[in-house]
Amino acid sequence: MNIPGTIGRPAQHGPRRPPETAHTMNELTEARRPRQQLNRNRKLHLIPEAMARSHMAARVYEAESQRMAGQLAHARRMERKSRRLHARAERASRRARRALAQAVIR
Repeated sequence: MNIPGTIGRPAQHGPRRPPETAHTMNELTEARRPRQQLNRNRKLHLIPEAMARSHMAARVYEAESQRMAGQLAHARRMERKSRRLHARAERASRRARRALAQAVIR
């Protein structure tokens, strides 16, 4: 296959316009249009990038909230464990005092 152009920019089909020599104001405004078209194309190409960026921001926010929730659950577990150990120490202290009091009385 011998087709002119590339995959990204295929050659245009149809008759070609002859080159014009005189430039008028209308042609100058026409010359600005490709830049606007280019900006539009660039914006359209940036849409998936912006969507990916917002998706990643949402995932980072979700991961951060999950991390905070995990830290909170861990802190609550440690608090319960501390209370259990504190109550156990209190019971041991009471037993020791009672044993000491009984030894003094005898």
